[in-house]
Amino acid sequence: MSSVEKISVAVTPEMAAEMRTVVETGEYASTSEVVRDALREWRLRREERIHARDELGRLWDIGIASGPSVDGEEAFAKLRERLSSRIAKRA
Repeated sequence: MSSVEKISVAVTPEMAAEMRTVVETGEYASTSEVVRDALREWRLRREERIHARDELGRLWDIGIASGPSVDGEEAFAKLRERLSSRIAKRA
């Protein structure tokens, strides 16, 4: 790491114990590495939430532009009626 900035972070005793455990078992080289990994995961989740929010907004706009909404039960009832009518004509 070429440049680092030291900061102090307060964690619960349980979190501190968990961090020490993963360092002692060799999963991580240091508690700083544990924190850096957690921050990378946090950043990824944050970016995913931003992407999901933007995608939801895009889909919302498409829905609004598609016109007025239709009741789902009513729409399916009409589809069933048309299907039944077509089946009856074939029989």
